[in-house]
Amino acid sequence: MRRIPSITALRAFEAASRHLNFQLAADELNVTPGAVSRQIQSLEAELGGALFLRHHKRVELTALGRRYADEIRVPLKQLAETTARIRGEQQSQAISVRAYPSFAIRWFIPRWGRFHDTHPQIDLRLTTTLNPADFQRGDDHMAVQVLPEGGPRPGLAARKLLEIDCFPVCSPDLARKLEAPADLAGVTLLHGHPRPNDWPRWCAAAGVGGIDAGKGLRFESLNLALQAAIEGLGVAIAIGALVGDDLAAGRLVRPFEFQRRSQHPFYLVYPEARARDPGVAAFIDWLVAEGDEGSGG
Repeated sequence: MRRIPSITALRAFEAASRHLNFQLAADELNVTPGAVSRQIQSLEAELGGALFLRHHKRVELTALGRRYADEIRVPLKQLAETTARIRGEQQSQAISVRAYPSFAIRWFIPRWGRFHDTHPQIDLRLTTTLNPADFQRGDDHMAVQVLPEGGPRPGLAARKLLEIDCFPVCSPDLARKLEAPADLAGVTLLHGHPRPNDWPRWCAAAGVGGIDAGKGLRFESLNLALQAAIEGLGVAIAIGALVGDDLAAGRLVRPFEFQRRSQHPFYLVYPEARARDPGVAAFIDWLVAEGDEGSGG
C-alpha cells in the first residue's frame, strides 16, 4: 500500500508555505502555531529532509520545501474542489415535501421507510401544514394537496395521488347500535375543522334526512376526530386512504357501505422545472406508485 502523508500535515505545510509564517497559517486553519509546527515536523520526518529554515522571527522554504510545495498545491486544490462538488451534489439530494397533517401521519409516514430503504442517499424533509405551498419562496420542492378549481398554477405540474372517498367510521361497539343511516340522529357526530362540510355532503349524497349534520363535537384536525371515533366518542367521516390500517386492525369499522367520492383528489404538486432533478423525479415516481398500490390501481 502506498504511503501517503497525513492530510492534516499536508494542509499545514501548504498554508505555511504560502504565508511563510506559522502564525498566519495557524489562523487560516483555526489551530495553534504549535500545532502547525508539529505537523510540519512530522512531515519532515516522513520525507527525511527539512522543509523550512527556521530563523528567529521568520521562516523560509528550503529547496526541498519549494519543490514539495509546488508538487502538492495542485492536487490539494483538486481534492478541495472535488470534495466541495460532491458535498454540493449530496446536499442537492435534500427534498422538502409539504403535506396535510392527517395525510402525513396516517398515509405518508407509515410508507416513508420503504422510500428510505430504496433511496438512502436522499434526505427527505417533511413539513405539515394546512396552507398551500408557496413554491416561489423556494422552500418546498413539492406538496401533497387538494387543488382548487382550474388545477395548478402555470409552471406547476400535478400528478393525481389518491382519490378521496368519504364514509362514516366508528368504534366496533358503537357500530352495533347503528343499523341504518337514520340511526345517526341518535349518536354524536365528530367533525374535523379542516373539512367542515364532510358530514353535510355525505348525508346529502346518501339521501339521509332528519339529521342535523352540523351538530356534534369539533376537533382541530381530522386526525383528532378519527382518534375520538376510535375511543368511542361518536362517528366521524373518514377518508378511505387514511384509515386503511385502522380498518384492517379493527380499531374502526364502517357501519354503512355508502361512500361519497370527492371531485378533488389528493395531488402531488411541484414546479415543472423540479422534475429534472434526479432525486425529485425518483420521489415522484415512488410516491405515485405507492398511491396506485394503495388505491388498487
